[in-house]
Amino acid sequence: MKATIIKGDLLPVLSKIQGLTGRRTNLAITTNVLIKTAKKGLVISATDLETGFEGFYPAKVEKEGLIAINARKLYEIVRDFPTDDIFLNEVENHWIEIGNKNIEYHIVGLNPDDFPEIPKIKDIEFFEIESADLNKMIERAVVVSGSSDDKRAHITGIYAERIEDEKTKCFRFVSTDGSRLSKVETVFAKDAVLPSGDNVIVPKKGLIEVSKFLDTEGPVKIGIKDNNFIVQKDSETLIILLLEGDFPEYGDIIVKKGGHSILMERQSFLMMLKRMSILSSEDYKGVIFNFEKNQLMITSTNPDIGESKEDMAVNYDGDSITVMFNPKFFIETLNVIDEDKVLLNIIDEEKPCLIESEKDKTYLSVIMPMRI
Repeated sequence: MKATIIKGDLLPVLSKIQGLTGRRTNLAITTNVLIKTAKKGLVISATDLETGFEGFYPAKVEKEGLIAINARKLYEIVRDFPTDDIFLNEVENHWIEIGNKNIEYHIVGLNPDDFPEIPKIKDIEFFEIESADLNKMIERAVVVSGSSDDKRAHITGIYAERIEDEKTKCFRFVSTDGSRLSKVETVFAKDAVLPSGDNVIVPKKGLIEVSKFLDTEGPVKIGIKDNNFIVQKDSETLIILLLEGDFPEYGDIIVKKGGHSILMERQSFLMMLKRMSILSSEDYKGVIFNFEKNQLMITSTNPDIGESKEDMAVNYDGDSITVMFNPKFFIETLNVIDEDKVLLNIIDEEKPCLIESEKDKTYLSVIMPMRI
């Protein structure tokens, strides 16, 4: 292979795929990026065996070929390269020259024939969604992350649903870690095309990689077929292998069943929680929420460090409620809400707390209480 590519075309994609090629693996070839010539450009591929990426980038091709080269080292070379044009040339025994007239690297590559095949899926029924909307859905869903040791599909994955009835047409993500649940959706116009299909569980880490490729504006296409979740943007495609397993029924837990809805200033509540979580530790994660008439007091006690308390005025006129929550869950929820005010729905010491924006109802966070 012999080709010249512009640094500005190569560097962004090499930066974005580091999450795929940098994963710990026993298969050395997956730490490499596969580069092959195509008509008027190069096709660049990367995979961690669960998420595959493929994109086309314009280049001047002098000789056809195929190379596999360490993605991290190639990224570092390109990142610090002083000129715009970067020359790639395969010599012999998978050695690769990278450089220009003044700079030259000789890098040993691997046999490109050993690179895992990325699925070629045809006849996909795509639907379009705005990049910003999909990015926000991913951000709000992946904030709920379970233990890295937990391999259950409903913990490591996100439940993806296409919902269409008389009232609404939407695409929804639901995630849980057993102690909380996040529901986020994008609502489509009534005349939008939203293909029907099975609800699926998509790995969280795959969707995090997708988010790196999303722009602040413009549409992307989503398809679900052959046990794969496919996201396509211009000349770039990501394919995520779906997880096998069942997602728990969550319909009842997201429905408000009475209780008290309390309108709160998001930023003030957030900073209060951050201050009260300073004394939290791995052994003492919870803080006490005490709801009294027109007042919320939060108390944090850690025998190894000390204690703290803070109160704030709230519009609450119910009976006294004393309940323990993990403040980290509230902080992470409030960090992904854009509005200035949030609604808390609290029932009693045993029922979950529901949090949503004052106006935007496309996102709901459900947090279970802890035992005092």
